Amino acid sequence: RKIQGGDIMRVKRVKIGIKSVKEVLDDFVKAGKAIERGETVQKEKGIYFESIEGFRKALTPKRLELLHLIKEKHPKSLQEIARISHRDMKSIVTDIKILEELGLLDMKRKQEERKESTPSVDYDKIQLEIAI
Repeated sequence: RKIQGGDIMRVKRVKIGIKSVKEVLDDFVKAGKAIERGETVQKEKGIYFESIEGFRKALTPKRLELLHLIKEKHPKSLQEIARISHRDMKSIVTDIKILEELGLLDMKRKQEERKESTPSVDYDKIQLEIAI
């Protein structure tokens, strides 16, 4: 645990890997067979890309900068992120949407006003794993 701005922050790692479709399907089949045998299968948490190129397209330097900015500055809105990062709102919205879809950040949306959203990053490290 780390103390950050008076709050205790969980140290969480996000695992990112490069796996072929065949490897993903093989893992799925192995898990299915283990379940059939009555074994408990621990869900593997992580994000997997088919290639280094896919990883690079998804996690661009600008998006990694956004994750760091959100973790360090705790902006309260997308408008604040745009202002702090000196980037236009359209690119911020696009990048935030992709990072949210990848599960790399959470958006807390106010019910009454869906436009007002607060992003959060609740981990300290991203671990990259590449099978060879």
